[in-house]
Amino acid sequence: MVLGLEQKMSDDSVSGDHGESACLGTVNPVSSNPSLPRSPGDSEEYFATYFNEKISIPEEEYSCFSFRKLWAFTGPGFLMSIAYLDPGNIESDLQSGAVAGFKLLWILLLATLVGLLLQRLAARLGVVTGLHLAEVCHRQYPKVPRIILWLMVELAIIGSDMQEVIGSAIAINLLSVGRIPLWGGVLITIADTFVFLFLDKYGLRKLEAFFGFLITIMALTFGYEYVTVKPSQSQVLKGMFVPSCSGCRTPQIEQAVGIVGAVIMPHNMYLHSALVKSRQVNRNNKQEVREANKYFFIESCIALFVSFIINVFVVSVFAEAFFGKTNEQVVEVCTNTSSPHAGLFPKDNSTLAVDIYKGGVVLGCYFGPAALYIWAVGILAAGQSSTMTGTYSGQFVMEGFLNLKWSRFARVILTRSIAIIPTLLVAVFQDVEHLTGMNDFLNVLQSLQLPFALIPILTFTSLRPVMSDFANGLGWRIAGGILVLIICSINMYFVVVYVQELGHVALYVVAAVVSVAYLGFVFYLGWQCLIALGMSFLDCGHTMTCKAISGAVDLTVAKHTVFLSILRKSVGVSMVAKFTVSARLNWAASLQLFPQREKS
Repeated sequence: MVLGLEQKMSDDSVSGDHGESACLGTVNPVSSNPSLPRSPGDSEEYFATYFNEKISIPEEEYSCFSFRKLWAFTGPGFLMSIAYLDPGNIESDLQSGAVAGFKLLWILLLATLVGLLLQRLAARLGVVTGLHLAEVCHRQYPKVPRIILWLMVELAIIGSDMQEVIGSAIAINLLSVGRIPLWGGVLITIADTFVFLFLDKYGLRKLEAFFGFLITIMALTFGYEYVTVKPSQSQVLKGMFVPSCSGCRTPQIEQAVGIVGAVIMPHNMYLHSALVKSRQVNRNNKQEVREANKYFFIESCIALFVSFIINVFVVSVFAEAFFGKTNEQVVEVCTNTSSPHAGLFPKDNSTLAVDIYKGGVVLGCYFGPAALYIWAVGILAAGQSSTMTGTYSGQFVMEGFLNLKWSRFARVILTRSIAIIPTLLVAVFQDVEHLTGMNDFLNVLQSLQLPFALIPILTFTSLRPVMSDFANGLGWRIAGGILVLIICSINMYFVVVYVQELGHVALYVVAAVVSVAYLGFVFYLGWQCLIALGMSFLDCGHTMTCKAISGAVDLTVAKHTVFLSILRKSVGVSMVAKFTVSARLNWAASLQLFPQREKS
């Protein structure tokens, strides 16, 4: 796999003399002529699996900006932003405020901005190619790495779904004043399946509107807590825009790392790259593609700004009210207000440790029952919205990686069953502290899976045969590579710290064995990514293979069927070489050298 070689061949033979369509490679249509073969990316069969309709974009004379067009493109970004507001994020926010006060708000801002840049890459991949990230991975990675990658992403989705189940169960328990036990709340979340399928029948725009309604509920509920607590605005602004953490020690540093792991979710890259396919964009028209990229980015900016403000509400509430508080102080206040939850906290002078459940209880003790119930409503909205987007993510990933067509009902039942069983066991046989403590483990799990989304998205958006003129430039490749390296390093630190706290030799041994396999696979993906970013010297001798294949395509283009059959069985052909071959075959098709493909 040699990026430098591919670019040269692309310039000489693909994009240089044969029109704009040729350089779009294997994932773009080669011609608007219906009599010619089309690439998979232009096929409607992929689209029909996900949505029952495409949202049309109003036609207007070209202008710099149109609110009508922005409204037409609005939807995917807000669905994507829900991953920034799931129960795992809310727990990270409240712990950040309780542990470090306002000092880590700038970390939250930075993590959100980095997330925005990564979501931009995911959206561009879907718009330009017509394929989402899982589909591109299916077409370009060898079978074994592809299956491992799929399993890792599925693990991340199931972990996220478990967090949503936990959050919803805790919210139901709080709203019922403990009458519905936690295990009952876990079982009630099964109803999410039927709610989701019911809403899905009414069209994509109505479903997007419902997600907007849930985000509004979160903004109102957590905004109410913010207004009630009245945090210092100067401290909020200082924490947001002054990057410092004076007096921070290990707990604060670990919390800062946890913020990054909670905000940037692996499955969200797969989700966003698929959601943008719901808009009707003519990928043969560069101007339309460029315009779609622009409006999707604007929408993502707005959506993540809203999610950031909601996260700031939560951090600020707990920073103002509970930073530096001790268990003894909380017990005293809860006892004076006759709270039934006063016994939840040990009567000592240790620093208050909060989670989603205890956070609601403490709010109720200090600011009245209304604060507790409104908090629970916000958590329930976070859990419900996240579980629905998680369902979409699971379907996109399974169908993309395995080319397997499942109904949404079957997909939801499978994912929810896997998520509910361990959560239900903990809820039945343990207490609420063990249940909420699972969130810490699940955040570590999400951190471990992050490279399996970030590395592929950077790899494919940097390849010119995939993205044509929309491929990442040198600046984006360098910045993206550095960002991915930093994020993966930060999350590995988070994982190491968590493993060190296990305190058991057998667990250390298991962690060491798993780490070797894990790092080996990450190294493989990273190696492929570095070559895609331009480090062709890492290609380990594949250059001659690429040249030979390139020449073979030029000489035997009319025998493409036999050639592709041989190519698919080859184990020595690198990723970029395959992209280049497909690009040349598409170019030949545009010259009507190939017969029309028959539909199976």
